[in-house]
This record gives sequence, C-alpha cells and structure tokens, in this order.
Amino acid sequence: MPELPAGRVREVVRAPAEVLSTPGAEVDPADPRTVALAADLLATMAVSPGCVGLAAQQVGEALRVFCVDVTDHPRTRTCHGRFVLCNAEVLSATRRGRGREGCMSVPDLTGDVARARRLTVRGQLPVSGEWVELETDGFEATCLQHEIDHTEGLLFLDRVAGAHAVHPRQTYL
Repeated sequence: MPELPAGRVREVVRAPAEVLSTPGAEVDPADPRTVALAADLLATMAVSPGCVGLAAQQVGEALRVFCVDVTDHPRTRTCHGRFVLCNAEVLSATRRGRGREGCMSVPDLTGDVARARRLTVRGQLPVSGEWVELETDGFEATCLQHEIDHTEGLLFLDRVAGAHAVHPRQTYL
C-alpha cells in the first residue's frame, strides 16, 4: 500500500445516525482529502480494540473508502495485511455461510449474517489510484463484505434474517 501521512483519530458514529444509511459517493483516491481520510481510518482502527475494519460512513463521511486489517484475528486464514480501498466492488462471491458479526457503530448488538466465504474484490489504492484485485476467503472475506456494505449505506442489521438473529453483545471481563 502506498505511504500515507499520519492520521488523526476520529469519533466513531453510532446507529441510528443518518450517515450510516447513506450510500457513499465515489472518490478520487489521489485527492489529498481522500488520502487524509484513509490515514484517519487507519489511525482510528488502530486505537479501537478488536476493530478489524472501518468505513468512511463510520467517521461521518458518506464516501466509498474503508480500511481492513485482520492480521491478528484468531479466525483469519487468508490475510492481505493492513490496507485501504477506495471505490471497491465485489467481482465474485461464492460459498455462502452464516457467521456472527459485530460493529463499532452498533456497539451493543451482534447478528448472524449470511456472507460469501470466497470473494474477489476490486478497488483503488489511496495516493496512487492503482486498481487492485484481492482474492480472499473466510474471515477476511466477511470483513470486506461488511465494510463494502457500509460504503453502500448498509449495516449488518440490514442483512440479518430477522429479530431471532440479533443478539446482545457479550462482554468478557
């Protein structure tokens, strides 16, 4: 990933904030504002315990930018490290399965969501604007779909099968 400036930690927006249901506008990955946003997303994710992804909507901006890093997560099989994608889209999605998801913007709930377990995503890198394709599976595939949903104005709650699939978040001491 191209070198980004140091970012600033931003406040994470919580549901039912309107920006979370607002589809994001496409961005110019080389625009200094996009580069600064990418850096802010990474900085905010880094100080948020357990956070494996963060989208622009979650810091109050309806734009198609997000970051992911599943490096240290125990459920990770395939891992592309820490990265930011702009204007990302799913090219292929196969082998659906159901898994439990949570979100910093919905801190008190988790939900059972059906997602593809194998995924190919295309997006642009900030700074260079280079188009890249990522092929992944398992937990990283789930995280990418979750963050792309954010950029389309969707929360994991929009994907659960019904009220029976929503659960109070467990707190571990």
